[in-house]
Amino acid sequence: MQLPSSQQTTWLNIEQEAYARRSGGRSGGGSFSRPSRSSGGSSSPSRSNNSGGSSGGSYYHSTPVYGGGYRSGGIYFYSGWGWFFPSMFGLIVLTAVLLIVVSAFKKTSSNYVESTDEVIPTGNKELDNNIVTISKIQVGLLAQARAIQKELSELSLKIDTGTSEGLLELLQESVLALLRSPENWTHVSATSKTVRNRESAQEIFNKFSIEERTKFSSETLTNVEGKVRQKEVNPNPDAEPGSYIVVTLLIGTENDRPMFGNVYSSQELKEALESIGSIAPEYLTVFELLWTPQSETESLTYDELLTEYTNLMQIA
Repeated sequence: MQLPSSQQTTWLNIEQEAYARRSGGRSGGGSFSRPSRSSGGSSSPSRSNNSGGSSGGSYYHSTPVYGGGYRSGGIYFYSGWGWFFPSMFGLIVLTAVLLIVVSAFKKTSSNYVESTDEVIPTGNKELDNNIVTISKIQVGLLAQARAIQKELSELSLKIDTGTSEGLLELLQESVLALLRSPENWTHVSATSKTVRNRESAQEIFNKFSIEERTKFSSETLTNVEGKVRQKEVNPNPDAEPGSYIVVTLLIGTENDRPMFGNVYSSQELKEALESIGSIAPEYLTVFELLWTPQSETESLTYDELLTEYTNLMQIA
């Protein structure tokens, strides 16, 4: 049965949209939850009894001496009022020890911040509170920078994203890969905002990730929390040759302020990338690298770039 021309057009557009999607790569890990740390405490050492007493506790054996006194543990006590003075001395020592302990406790407790998560003393306000920052940098590049696709794929295959060290290495190497190709930057979208709740931050981060991943026809290479998966790339032979590549960095940090402002020019993008790449290890909590197409044999057309990445702006 012959379909009406309007229905034929709709069906054709659906097919074209399906073909327009490309392979994608994804790598990263981490979370906004506080890291678990051991308290560093240890069980109290067993007491030794040098006097040869039982293991249940130590004691001194007293023997009478001439004059009505007693020798106890090598210390000579006089009977009568003589017991009062060592008792007062012991009380003074005990009071001094208690004052020292209380003072130390107050000083230590000042480094703790109450939160819904595990409380970890660091002495750093930004690390102790629940304020975190989510940053997103998305860069459109000319397809002649396709070497970056290969580089990001190799990084994702060799780096252990299940460790904080590996996550930081992936972030820094991804930033360096972008910084080495400024002549190929064409479009950019960048935002950095603070969130005052870790659970809300994780939800926002996950939402950003899902939005980007749905733009891929298939995730042909992933390395999430150290688990690597690969799929065969099956490019559409009838697809129009493309001209663009898109690289996205999603970063969650312990910063209490945005990591960068508005990004419209090449210089502003360079400064934002350098700010991200120089982050201190203890500040990085979660990171995700996404790029499309994943394979260096593919690239996006201009229409695909405009359709899928509506937030991208041409670099001034």
